Amino acid sequence: MNFIFISPNFPEKYWLFCEELRKNGARVLGIGDTPYESLSQDLKRALTEYYYVADMTVYENMYKAVGYFAWKYGKIDWLESNNEFWLETDARLRTDFNITTGIRTDRIDAIKEKSEMKKYYAQGGIRTARQIKGSEGLERALAFASEAGYPLFAKPDVGVGASGTHKIESEEMLRDIFANDPHVAQYVIEEFVTGDICTYDAVIDSHGEPLAESMCVCPPSIADIVENNLESTYYVEKHMSENLRFWGRNTVKAFGVTSRFVHLEFFRLNKPHRGLGEVGDFVALEVNMRPGGGFTPDMINYAHSISMFKIWADMVTFDRRTTGQDGVDRYCLFAGRRNNVEYVLSREEVLRRYGSAIKENPNIAPALAPAMGDYAFIAVFDEKEQLDAFKAAVTERR
Repeated sequence: MNFIFISPNFPEKYWLFCEELRKNGARVLGIGDTPYESLSQDLKRALTEYYYVADMTVYENMYKAVGYFAWKYGKIDWLESNNEFWLETDARLRTDFNITTGIRTDRIDAIKEKSEMKKYYAQGGIRTARQIKGSEGLERALAFASEAGYPLFAKPDVGVGASGTHKIESEEMLRDIFANDPHVAQYVIEEFVTGDICTYDAVIDSHGEPLAESMCVCPPSIADIVENNLESTYYVEKHMSENLRFWGRNTVKAFGVTSRFVHLEFFRLNKPHRGLGEVGDFVALEVNMRPGGGFTPDMINYAHSISMFKIWADMVTFDRRTTGQDGVDRYCLFAGRRNNVEYVLSREEVLRRYGSAIKENPNIAPALAPAMGDYAFIAVFDEKEQLDAFKAAVTERR
């Protein structure tokens, strides 16, 4: 099998996807914008060959790189980045080189544009917040606001994270955005839904069936974390909600997902919402056809005593799992901290007091720091009460 991995060096742990593919007998060919000599030894060992591209945003550069590998090694069987930023490039390359094992350009809008996602949710009977496009104009937005009520939430139709998001509290704010925001035509505007953000994370086989499933709970929104300089905390549940499992699997079917890692976001309502449900019900937020960001794959591994990197590689090469669970289920927490904040417990005190529970204490890449913090503690616990106590201790400010 000839597998091209796009940008295998970012996020840093993605070398593990390449390593597991290599162990399964695949020929792993990397394309990235980091010079070869700067790659980690682990990644170098996992790759058969690496093609350096100075500017990966220029499609002709990427086409040339894939063409070189096809010339040297023959037909390309798979091409993947597992990265939101490169989804469109991945799809275009698959289309141009007739690679049939992934999403191609005819289906990319459904997973990139939030407005297009709504159509597939509706076909699957999956509840979502009402929404309009900013391109429909101010008068339509005012009419929508009179139906849905304030607050509203505006966000880029294509995008990830908190960039460009707006909570609209009043008609005055809505008019101001249309008058002064040059990007308003690229937004979607939807009714504001409150609750925890929960994710359905899974590796899906070629028949649309999950090979592994997990659930994350992310209480504060990324927008709030960035805007208010808050600590970023989220955790992997010990056991998945059966209600979330039902809606996660339904979403996979509605979008026709096969042979992918998915990260599907839902609101779990914390108050009744007209037309959407009661407290505890799940409402679809958006689909992401890639692993959860940051350290989420590692956290799933720690929580469930598995390797999502291997399970994904097994899906690619064998279309089945070859390993089971090698331990018990637990909770796994990510607690991010900021260098410009003084905490009651120092970094050293946390490590000394909770060392047996802490799996990692990483520094966060500067590009991710606004949303995740400058450094973090990743820790596992048998009981939710232990997790809550740890989170309170490590995020307490002086």
